[in-house]
Amino acid sequence: MHMNIAQLRLHNQHIAKTHFVQPEQVISHFGGMQGQDFPGVKWSIGLRLPQTTDVHIRRVFDERKIVRTWPMRGTLHVVAAADVRWILQLTSPKNIKGSLRRRDQLELDDKTLTKSREVITKALQGGKQLSRDEVYAALNAARISTEGQRGYHLLWSAALHGLICFAATTDAEQNLALLEEWVAPAKSKTRDEALAELALRYFSSRGPATLKDFIWWSGLSAAEARAGLEAIKSHLVQETVNALTYWMPFEIDLHQDVTNAFSLPGFDEYLLGYQDRSAVLANEHAAKICPGGNGVFFPTMVIDGRVVGTWKRAIKKNSVVITVDPFAKLNKPALSAFKQAAYRYAMFMGLPMVLD
Repeated sequence: MHMNIAQLRLHNQHIAKTHFVQPEQVISHFGGMQGQDFPGVKWSIGLRLPQTTDVHIRRVFDERKIVRTWPMRGTLHVVAAADVRWILQLTSPKNIKGSLRRRDQLELDDKTLTKSREVITKALQGGKQLSRDEVYAALNAARISTEGQRGYHLLWSAALHGLICFAATTDAEQNLALLEEWVAPAKSKTRDEALAELALRYFSSRGPATLKDFIWWSGLSAAEARAGLEAIKSHLVQETVNALTYWMPFEIDLHQDVTNAFSLPGFDEYLLGYQDRSAVLANEHAAKICPGGNGVFFPTMVIDGRVVGTWKRAIKKNSVVITVDPFAKLNKPALSAFKQAAYRYAMFMGLPMVLD
C-alpha cells in the first residue's frame, strides 16, 4: 500500500480541515501541544480553528479551559484543564528522576526544593497570580537564590509536583498561580488508564506515527509507551513502510477540496510531534529549521505536506509584516497559496498583512 504520511498527518492533525469549533477541543484531541513559545502555540491552536483570533485563544486561557505547564519531556505544553492532573501524575516521575544531575549542578538539594515549594505556596495562595519575576523575588527574600537557571528550575520542579501552572494572560506572557486554585478538580485515572489514554490521544492526532515517535514525544519509558500502545491497538490500524510500523486511526477520509499551503509556527506539532520528521522535512533542510540545533525552531512554510521554507513575522502598530524564506524558488501557484496561508495568520492577529 502506498501511504502518503504527510497528507494523513495534515488530516489527523486537523490542519487541512477541522470539525472542531473550540480551542479546548483541539487541545484535548492532541493530549498536549508544545508551548514554550506562547504566541506560537496560540497560532498552533488558531490555524486549526478557522475564523478564530488571538484574542479568543487568550480568553480561553483566562477562562481556565486550557492550561500551560511542563508535562511531556518536562517541556512547556498546553493541555486541557480536565487532563492536566492525570498527565502530570503520569509523566512527572520520570522527568523529576531525569533532572537529578542538573539539580546537583545548580546546588538544589531536597531541603531547598521543599522550602521553595512552601515559599511559592505562601506567595500565591488565596487566588493570587504573580509574574515569574515576582515569584523569584519571593524566593530570594526567603534566601533561596534564583540566580542563573536556579529560578527556572525551581518553578519547573514546583509545576512537576502539581503545585503551580501558568494562569491569566498578560500583554507579553502569563502569570503563575497555584494549580489547585486555578484548575477545577477532575476525575483521576489509574496509571494503566492514563498510559492508554495518552497513547490514544497521540496516535489519533498524530498518526501515522511509530512507537519511537510516541516514546520521544511523551518522554515515557519504552516499556510504558509500549504498554499504552498495546492497550489501544484495537482502536488503530497499522501500516508498514520501509520496514517501519506506523499506527493511525481507522477512519480517515482525506478531503480533496482543502487548501494545500500553511504557515506553521516554529514549535508546531506537525514537526515537533515526532522523533523522525523526514516524512515532511528533507534532512538537508533540517538545520535551516533549527539552526545550530539550539532547540529554537523557526516558523515553517508547508506546501502539499512538505516543509518548503521558513517565515517570520513582525508585529507593527497597524500591520503584521510577513517575510518568507523558501528553500528554493517557488512557482507562482505555490507562492500565491502561501500568501493566502499568511493572510490567515494576519486575520488571526486582527491586523492587515504586508508580505515582504
